[in-house]
Amino acid sequence: MRTAIAALTLALISGCPARAEKKIRRSDLITPAPMPRGSLLIVGFLGAWEDWDNAKRSVRKVALSLREKNLPGVFVETAGNHSRKLVRRFVLDALDSNRDRKLNLEEAGASDLILYGQSFGAAACVKLARELKKSGVKVRLIVMVDSIGRDDQVIPCNVKKALNLYQRDPGPVRGESKIRAEDPSQTSILGNIPFTYLFREVDMSDYPKIARKAAISHWKMDNDPVVWTLVENAILAEIAQARLIPEP
Repeated sequence: MRTAIAALTLALISGCPARAEKKIRRSDLITPAPMPRGSLLIVGFLGAWEDWDNAKRSVRKVALSLREKNLPGVFVETAGNHSRKLVRRFVLDALDSNRDRKLNLEEAGASDLILYGQSFGAAACVKLARELKKSGVKVRLIVMVDSIGRDDQVIPCNVKKALNLYQRDPGPVRGESKIRAEDPSQTSILGNIPFTYLFREVDMSDYPKIARKAAISHWKMDNDPVVWTLVENAILAEIAQARLIPEP
């Protein structure tokens, strides 16, 4: 019920269904498949019906910021949350070093993957991780921002770490407040961190006028630089732990 109400509210106010989102195509991905050994792939999922490359949305802003750092062996992509099937196939192909269209134990075990997302995009991260579990693919980190979606509260055991940022302000759209590990011995929950936007202004100039007037906390959170600095820092810390860049 929470998901249905949130979806309807976002659709009515944003007017997103008035046009179809621009979905990502395989040719839009710049990461080589298969990836070189020792690579790390980061995928960010945008929320609602956003275009996969919308540079005004924070998921995409983080991806572009990470790309600008030119970190060795790190590849960064973004996608709309409705393109999970394409992303899943791409992840499998990126890990398929012998190109036989199936992952062996060695290939699956060599996976280094980070997922992050906002709104329905955050829920897409959990769903993708659950699907990749069937192929033996492990996920180093999931970062969720105000997740909206069914079955997004239980983090599958193939995920090493997960971080949840959310708001529960009064209104029709509120994020998942508590994620938990399917298997606490395999997954560390780094935190369920609450934010509030009551009586707090956030720069919404990158959002459509109707969304700015609605002043929904869910959208304020998507534009909160504090939130997205936390997201990017969490990703950078995990990259450092993967020893792809020196520890700070």
